[in-house]
Amino acid sequence: MRLQRTIKNAVSFSGVGLHTGRLATVILKPAPRDTGIVFIRTDRKTIIKANVNSVVDTAFATTIGYNGTRIKTVEHLLSAVNGLGIDNLIVEVDGPEIPVLDGSSTELVSIILSAGIARQGKRRPYVRITQPIILEDGNASIMAVPYNGRKISYTLQFKHELFKYQSLTIELDEERFVTDVAPARTFGFLKQVELLRANGLAKGGSMDNAIVIDDNGVLNSTGLRFSDEFVRHKILDLIGDLALLGYPIYGHIIAERAGHSAHIRFLKKLISSPHCWELYSQSNTITEGIFVYA
Repeated sequence: MRLQRTIKNAVSFSGVGLHTGRLATVILKPAPRDTGIVFIRTDRKTIIKANVNSVVDTAFATTIGYNGTRIKTVEHLLSAVNGLGIDNLIVEVDGPEIPVLDGSSTELVSIILSAGIARQGKRRPYVRITQPIILEDGNASIMAVPYNGRKISYTLQFKHELFKYQSLTIELDEERFVTDVAPARTFGFLKQVELLRANGLAKGGSMDNAIVIDDNGVLNSTGLRFSDEFVRHKILDLIGDLALLGYPIYGHIIAERAGHSAHIRFLKKLISSPHCWELYSQSNTITEGIFVYA
């Protein structure tokens, strides 16, 4: 069991939101132990805790909100935070969406590492899966089974001649996250992008921050960073959404054709199934009532 972590120094970045197209600046600040990840919309003076009960929308991104104020597309930042093992952090943003940057978490990882990582003098509890639990959501499914470590398996299927099926299993640690997951960019099919824009979304999307696919293949002149970049990005999204539990999960998570909606429903089912997990604290005792959020 490791010590809790935050960052050593405040650091900032700016960019446009993938869906809103609006420019925003984010400031990441150190936070005391046991704070968790807390977002602040500085233009609205609203605090939004990064937990599953704060999720207000999962259409094409994970959106958290409180009292009518929202922050869209938090998953890439949360993925970087979760992947690097940052437990306590203040995230200030002056707009409605976290900047998409290059569509992956690589730049976010670099920004966090440039701030430095500080260990805090208290152990980090974690959720250990003790019995299998499964969520079936239409064609999607997510299962967690006991495993001595953190493992993710993800399978996706497309109705596309070139990209019909991709599957990947990774042992999740900081090094593998940085090298094998963080660089994977968000993606979309050209027809889907056109539909999103017609519905007021993807206003900030471009080939500089997303992979675009048509019937013949990838349209980006730079090509893919991995031959299976799509499934790697799905794992990136899952890691970000899992951060909304508030505790690391030790177990093997197996997802098939899932997305943000299924991820959040799985977390809610996990929370409501305490017979399937244990919360390990420094004294290795099980804590009850841990998911009661203010």
